[in-house]
Amino acid sequence: MSPVLTFPPELLIRAQGIRVTFLDVDGVLTDGGLYYSEAGESIKRFHTLDGQGLKLLVRAGITPVVISGRDSEPLRLRLTDLGIEHQYCGIDDKLAVARQVLQRLGVDWRQSAAIGDDWPDLAVMRRCALAGAPACAHPEVRALAHYVTQAAGGMGAVREFCDLLLIASGRYAGLLEESSQ
Repeated sequence: MSPVLTFPPELLIRAQGIRVTFLDVDGVLTDGGLYYSEAGESIKRFHTLDGQGLKLLVRAGITPVVISGRDSEPLRLRLTDLGIEHQYCGIDDKLAVARQVLQRLGVDWRQSAAIGDDWPDLAVMRRCALAGAPACAHPEVRALAHYVTQAAGGMGAVREFCDLLLIASGRYAGLLEESSQ
């Protein structure tokens, strides 16, 4: 089975060598809406395409790191279900956490990517070799991003970003072939 996805060559060059990708949650892995039940419980909606993309990243040797300003049981449950080892919820200083993770993993900013949608994500995004934003991101974030997805947050934007990283890593075609057998 031959891949049909393509990205501009300059974008693929920028995305080569990525070993860690930082992800925001609200507005990136979700649609950005905050839903509360009558009991005050937070309810989140996640897209299965995004989950599959994160699993494929792990298989390709790219470590997903979720850093969210909010914390909720549904979020922690979803990340655990996906096997996301590096999850940081309720974080005010995303940059400090990203620095600690890079140091712990022995990776530098040139080997990192990030996808975010709003101002709290900018400090991490601007240091990474590749910055992405969902189509629905704030204009300042889209302006900083090297790649703006066609999909909105919570609607496959993360999968689109993962596919870019997988193609740049040279693993996409092999993973596609394995899945189609």
